[in-house]
Amino acid sequence: MIKILHTADWHLGKRLQDFPRMEEQKLVLEEIIQVADDQSIDLVLLAGDIFDSFNPSHEAVELLYKTLRRLSKNGERPIIAISGNHDSTQFVEAPDPLAREMGIFFYSRYDSIIPVGKLDNGIEVLNSESGFLELKLPKHNDPIRIILAPYANEVLLKTYLGEEDREAEMRNILAKKWRSIADKYCDQNGINLFTGHFFFVKEGEKPEAEPESERPILHVGGAQALYTSNIPSEIQYAALGHLHRYHAVSKSPVPVVYSSSPLAYSFSEADQEKRVVIIHAEPNKDITYEAIPLKKGRPLFRKRFENLEDTLAWLEENPYCFVEITFATEHAIDADTRKAIIKAHDGIVNLIPEILNPKGQESLSLKVEDLGKDMVTLFNMYYKSEKGQEPNAELIDIFKEVISQNEDL
Repeated sequence: MIKILHTADWHLGKRLQDFPRMEEQKLVLEEIIQVADDQSIDLVLLAGDIFDSFNPSHEAVELLYKTLRRLSKNGERPIIAISGNHDSTQFVEAPDPLAREMGIFFYSRYDSIIPVGKLDNGIEVLNSESGFLELKLPKHNDPIRIILAPYANEVLLKTYLGEEDREAEMRNILAKKWRSIADKYCDQNGINLFTGHFFFVKEGEKPEAEPESERPILHVGGAQALYTSNIPSEIQYAALGHLHRYHAVSKSPVPVVYSSSPLAYSFSEADQEKRVVIIHAEPNKDITYEAIPLKKGRPLFRKRFENLEDTLAWLEENPYCFVEITFATEHAIDADTRKAIIKAHDGIVNLIPEILNPKGQESLSLKVEDLGKDMVTLFNMYYKSEKGQEPNAELIDIFKEVISQNEDL
């Protein structure tokens, strides 16, 4: 039996608005390394969005390389890392020739082919072609076949999807490619895996919303959703990245699983338990898998309070977190209250006033006959209808400046 660790969506270098997360990322990646060692993992699948931007910081790049060196046990444990929609294909694949000597395989472009041959660490690439890799590990006789599906659009695929139904054409192109690979390589004498960075759903089911922190995979040059049925039936497990919540899109006939991001990266992920997935695989048998919770890093909370006393008490009881506070008030949050809340905790990301509707508030909505009024008056009316209070003088001045610049164009 081969043990595989599935992880994804590290988003190295990501911030939560003005708050850096690098120290938390170091902690949680250390935790992932410890899980891999404790579980005697043979192979790691990293399913995309390695970095948070096309041009990651030096610190983010250094953290990746140091982490993968240790996660690979200096070359003993192979790592397969594909790119996601946040990653630069050129940047991710650039270190591949050197990284392969450490048993780390970066794959981001569909026209790339990983060289066949045996590495000094005993790992052998038995077969390889565009979008496919077959490995043999020194301590295991069973070959491991992996269909590689990094994020792609029609530009990356170097194809034209037409103008009528580009989503359907994208699904058709990828499904045919994966079907061809499976027919050629994925028999019952090896372990057959898939790793991809796409938005997968069951055909006919409504897809869940993508997280606030995720750059959506849109129609323009890409695929909004692929179907689980596009994955060949010979595959024993599909390791996915892109959605940040741990869940299985499908469990039969092929487990199609999102491992989750290692940290909560937006408040839409508040209260989610982050995980990695441990897979137990043998040829010609149903795989088993289990999710291992990750505990490091600050949790994210959304909280609503109606008075200062309860707010300060909760903040004191929960010092290690990031929090978005909605504070109910009849008017704006006064300066003393705001100062007391901000001073009480170093992880307050947003402090949002919830204006309790005063008497007559229902009459503030804009009407058609209001459109003849000047822009500043309309802005005042709109702001008051949305926020329940008048905009301050500074905001009015900014609005006037914007109007003035537009009039000059």
